[in-house]
Amino acid sequence: MYDKPTTTAYLRIEKQCFNEKQVEGKVFAGEFEWNFTWAFSQGQLYVEPPLGRALIKDALERFLIQTDYKLESGGDYIFTIRAKF
Repeated sequence: MYDKPTTTAYLRIEKQCFNEKQVEGKVFAGEFEWNFTWAFSQGQLYVEPPLGRALIKDALERFLIQTDYKLESGGDYIFTIRAKF
């Protein structure tokens, strides 16, 4: 059976504001690094810089939705992406 390639992504929550209904942080995968803002009340995820954004955005959004209420400011998290960066 063929195993799909994977990449481990590392996530750090830097700011969480329930008044603004958003979470901000950084995500690292392979040799890439992105800043993100997740406006959870609107269901919008913003990822910068654009270089490699298509590689991470869907996987990051799925992770954020699944772990929604478990995320804490200053917390470090890990998730796996089914792709090789």
